[in-house]
Amino acid sequence: MKTKVIVQFTLLTLGITLLTWGGLVMFAQFGIATDNHPWLFALIMLGGLSPTYVSYLVLKRNGEVSGFKEWLKNVFYVRAKMNRYLFVTLFIVLFMGTNIAVSGMTGGGQPLHLLPVGLAMSFVAGGLEEAGWRYILQPGLDQKIGFVLSSLVTGVIWWAWHIPLFFIGFLAFDFWMYAVMVMGMTFFYGAIIRISGRAGVFLSVLAHTLTNVALGGLPFYETWAGTITAFVVMVSVSAITVFVYERRKKHLAMSMPK
Repeated sequence: MKTKVIVQFTLLTLGITLLTWGGLVMFAQFGIATDNHPWLFALIMLGGLSPTYVSYLVLKRNGEVSGFKEWLKNVFYVRAKMNRYLFVTLFIVLFMGTNIAVSGMTGGGQPLHLLPVGLAMSFVAGGLEEAGWRYILQPGLDQKIGFVLSSLVTGVIWWAWHIPLFFIGFLAFDFWMYAVMVMGMTFFYGAIIRISGRAGVFLSVLAHTLTNVALGGLPFYETWAGTITAFVVMVSVSAITVFVYERRKKHLAMSMPK
């Protein structure tokens, strides 16, 4: 991925978010909120989907895709080995299981019959972000600075992008705990990209969607012990997965006849 594509995507996405979600923060200071002005949801969606449509605009402008159809096929390329889908499932089980085991569940959560609604909402307000973060930003940085540094840089940018949501009441997590959680997820999504090839973007969309559903359907107590433990688990599993994958790929390349 060209450096200018990464820079254009990042600046344009953050700029749109600053105008839309930043505008909502300013409106809130004057008592203008979504509770009494439903039209403001348009700004929420415009900012929330910015990584998605900016991804297409930047890639099209720089000749990385020929048009919307090619971009769509790249984002929703689903053909991957079954173990890649199992890896996504394993991550969600480990992430939720670690938090629940350490911090305990709060009770409640979404009723089972609302699962389709939760999936649809999480796909739009979450999963589709990956058409930008994990199509352009993280894999592009990974090519230039490696897995660990690209995960750290992407994690900081991704977390910063979410900051306005704390000021308009759309994120109920502790500010700094959320930063740690996002960083752990960034390592995991980076591992998905590394080991899944062309299907990596879709698998990231899937992972993000299912993680959001799990967070809403299986609420747990928010504790630093649970957050740090889950972070260590996510980063460790991701790093080991990438290490084993790269070693195996190198071994296969060396064993091929020349």
